[in-house]
Amino acid sequence: MFMPKRVLIEKDALNYPLGEKLYKEFQDKDIELIMLETTRTKGIPGTTKEEKYSHGKNTLVVGVKKSLTFQTCKPSAHYQLPLVTGCMGQCEYCYLNTQLGDKPYTRIYVNLDEILDRAKKYMNERNGEVTIFEGAATSDPLPVEPYTHALNKTIEFFAKEELGRFRFVTKFTNVEDIVGAKHNGHTTVRFSINTDKVIKSYEHRTPSMRNRIEAAYKVLNADYPIGFIIAPVFVYDGWKEEYKMLIRDLNNKLAVDKHKNISFEIISHRYTTKAKNRINEIFPETSLPMTDEERTFKYGQFGYGKYVYNKDQLSEMKDFFKEQLGTYFSDSEIKYII
Repeated sequence: MFMPKRVLIEKDALNYPLGEKLYKEFQDKDIELIMLETTRTKGIPGTTKEEKYSHGKNTLVVGVKKSLTFQTCKPSAHYQLPLVTGCMGQCEYCYLNTQLGDKPYTRIYVNLDEILDRAKKYMNERNGEVTIFEGAATSDPLPVEPYTHALNKTIEFFAKEELGRFRFVTKFTNVEDIVGAKHNGHTTVRFSINTDKVIKSYEHRTPSMRNRIEAAYKVLNADYPIGFIIAPVFVYDGWKEEYKMLIRDLNNKLAVDKHKNISFEIISHRYTTKAKNRINEIFPETSLPMTDEERTFKYGQFGYGKYVYNKDQLSEMKDFFKEQLGTYFSDSEIKYII
């Protein structure tokens, strides 16, 4: 659960029951509370980018989602579902470091009914085809679930929609807030996992691998379809043995008869020049492997260039994960290895 050091509340948020409830709740806590007349944030300290990042990561903004035009989310879903923006985690490699820039705070939206009504309209516009919504494209919504209950409400909303599906990914473990929701198999919960070395080195303020597996066990036992995103995959001394151990530990914990409800997505580490510069500003001591000369430069589907592992390394990675997942999770689906 996210425990912010300061909370900024937009004035318009008080017009909604959740906004009013959170305002009263935070008034009773030893937390700095700042009222905002507009959607423009103020009151977050820090002069350097490193300081702004640190303070931002300890800030929660309670606001109203003004624009109800959803962004597309290809290839994994049709649309983003904007429940939350930002994340309390401090993962050094995270694309949100670049995307959110000097605004790394977490923002929750109190007009959930309006957001879900808009999702319904998008479903109706697709002429009888199933529409998939991604709830974690720009966030990890689980740490703020105790405040918003947005995931619970969204899961039960999609449970009733024959032509709507919901999915989100998390590194966090407070799944008790959602395991009791009526989901009807229409929500897929995915967990971002990695080796202990990667988590300890780069995924600051996130739960351990062991705790993530425990959370996945609870969600799978609640009969949700679940997935695992192994990302980013790093090539380092002993990487194969450690990723093999990760897959083996998953297999040991998750019942074999439920493997058909599990999917895997494997994403190798990559970075852009813009991301590298941003990471070095907020994590000046980072040990992330970002030596351009050791990578291959490639243009992505969105038109910008990124540095990826070379062809031989990626081929070796694909062969490795196909073999290991085929051994331990032969009934599960591998969506992609990139």
